[in-house]
Amino acid sequence: MEIKTAEFIISSTDYKKCPSPNLPEYAFIGRSNVGKSSLINMLTNHSKLAKVSGQPGKTQLINHFKIDNSWYLVDLPGYGFAKVSKAQREKWQQFIQDYIVHRENLYCLFVLIDSRHEPQKLDLEFMQWLGEKGIAFAIVFTKTDKLTKNHLEKNSSGYKKELLNYWEELPPIFITSAETKMGKDDLLLFIEDISKRNPIQ
Repeated sequence: MEIKTAEFIISSTDYKKCPSPNLPEYAFIGRSNVGKSSLINMLTNHSKLAKVSGQPGKTQLINHFKIDNSWYLVDLPGYGFAKVSKAQREKWQQFIQDYIVHRENLYCLFVLIDSRHEPQKLDLEFMQWLGEKGIAFAIVFTKTDKLTKNHLEKNSSGYKKELLNYWEELPPIFITSAETKMGKDDLLLFIEDISKRNPIQ
């Protein structure tokens, strides 16, 4: 699948104000500064669709983009460190959780992980929470062009080992780079396959 059109639709802080749930939805989330905007722009062939910033916490809303008039790509605020108040972080956390748990047409949540780091407690806790809530998710390792193959294998294996303490089966895992476009075809094919197998009635 090659994305031809990507159109910004709406930003919101309440899942009830999101677009009508009449199309499949795929959301992207990760720690602040994980490279989420760069990955979204790479997938959509649009250099400025999602705002790229070196400042953690830039995305503060639920942002909906309609892709090829057939599905929604959703850019969610990052979790973890951001230069905002504790009250603001708690507010983000609540509306993000409400969206993830209650959005009926959310087919898959892509959890972005910075491949340069060893397993992070915050990422593992978030994925554990998703498992407890029964949320379908996939892991997307980002920035893989920034480290050696051995280093990547070491860090990704660390995550797999930690996850297998809780699950018998691992979620889908993707290795990506916004710079080299690694993983682009695999991610888009995964989205296309899910949508075909689960059409909204």
